[in-house]
Amino acid sequence: MDQAPVKTPIAKSATALADCQSQPDSRQLRIDKVGVKGLLHPIEVRDKHHETQDTVARISLLVDLPKDFKGTHMSRFVEVLNAHGRLVHVENLPTMLHELQRKLHAQVAHIEMDFPYFMEKEAPVTKAKGLVDYQVRFDAAAHGKDVTFTVTVTIPVTTLCPCSKAISAYGAHNQRGYVTLAIRSVKAIWIEDMIALVEESASSEIYSLLKRPDEKFVTERAYDNPVFVEDLVRNVALRCNRHPDITWYKVEAENMESIHNHSAYACIEKPPLT
Repeated sequence: MDQAPVKTPIAKSATALADCQSQPDSRQLRIDKVGVKGLLHPIEVRDKHHETQDTVARISLLVDLPKDFKGTHMSRFVEVLNAHGRLVHVENLPTMLHELQRKLHAQVAHIEMDFPYFMEKEAPVTKAKGLVDYQVRFDAAAHGKDVTFTVTVTIPVTTLCPCSKAISAYGAHNQRGYVTLAIRSVKAIWIEDMIALVEESASSEIYSLLKRPDEKFVTERAYDNPVFVEDLVRNVALRCNRHPDITWYKVEAENMESIHNHSAYACIEKPPLT
């Protein structure tokens, strides 16, 4: 005689699960940014010489949270990111921002991306080729329907001290400096052009591969173009002021001093247009 099948307890439906995030909060404090940080994801970036470049970004997805809600729904951030496939394109950022606003009922949304960007550079004399990496950051934000986009690039350069050159019988101390240039513009500006703008403002650009004739050239070029950290940010700022498409910029320079146990620092920021 067949036995009756054993009945398995039916789990509660998903609609019956508690939604703690949507509960009211009595503290009545709005949160400016809440979301997920540190997501590693492949992205595709426009490359001036090779059309596109694939890299990996560390991504933050954030929204504002009204004072009435206890929390946000973290899974929805990842859903928005994954909905655009294995590769995120910069052109998709406005769409992603508005999706975050809609899915999370937010007025403000942010997408932040940090990633390495590579350029092939030729040595100045031997033309030996090597890759140089630059750190790039994209900050996209939607306030209602308005979207702002900021590109930040950190560029290593060589700087040689004018004072050291002036007071020394021979030689002058030089060091690697780092210039961080952030811009907003009326139309897209190539990452390569931002790098060139900064490198032209320093004592010399840097390379990954140099033979002896190249080292001689770079050393002498730096000696002929000494710059203080103050000169460096002013040189960059003047070039930004002359660029017809740049509406706002912030330029910071830090020299990793070779004869001091500290860095030298300077910064200039152009106020945004009102």
